[in-house]
Amino acid sequence: MTRNVLLDNVAHKDLKVRTGYSAEFGDSINSVMVFPTEFVHVQREYPILFRKDSSGQIQAFAMLGLDRDENLFLQGNTWNARYVPAALARGPFVIGFRQNEAGETINEMVTHIDLDHPRVSETDGELIFRSQGGNSPYLERANRMLQLIHRGLGATAPMIAAFEEAGLLEAREIEILLDDRTKYQVPGFLTISEARLAQLDGAQLQKLNKTGFLHFALFALASLGNINWLIELKNRKRAARA
Repeated sequence: MTRNVLLDNVAHKDLKVRTGYSAEFGDSINSVMVFPTEFVHVQREYPILFRKDSSGQIQAFAMLGLDRDENLFLQGNTWNARYVPAALARGPFVIGFRQNEAGETINEMVTHIDLDHPRVSETDGELIFRSQGGNSPYLERANRMLQLIHRGLGATAPMIAAFEEAGLLEAREIEILLDDRTKYQVPGFLTISEARLAQLDGAQLQKLNKTGFLHFALFALASLGNINWLIELKNRKRAARA
């Protein structure tokens, strides 16, 4: 359940946010939605894959684990990577939009907070607002993540449309071998086709580059090398349990 309300520096002046990462906070997941605005950071750590969401729209996801509810980057209360995807780094804060006096929604983003989020506390964690007034450093970081998500949401559909027009997305069942006896098959995803990308002519490449989507395709393609890092993390986890 969620209970999203407009963040208010008077009503919520004493609220705190529990930091760190854990299954308790909902971080034990094997994939998370990511946005074009963070691809440059995501592709250094995680494989970027594409699949349809519950509404049938193609979205980008970072792969975090191989088994259900498995996040191989989650170690205790820490995240073992240089970058945490914005959808998780935002904490209990969500994007909202301001309404005018007539009750009509206007395109001005405001910050909401999910009061039922397990990170929200009245006793433990970092303050959302400074005691002397103003946003805390934690809230400033969260707001930057919300802005990144907001811009990324607007860029995703045009990016996917450009990839589809260029024929760059291909269905792929990813096969991962941990050893001679243990194999994972990850169906239902789309990836950037390296072969198709290499076949694009100058006009197609120019169009992708002019719209700003060529480097997103290159980031997603390069990110697939991180599957080897997932295999390494998985084998470390298996060895620790042996």
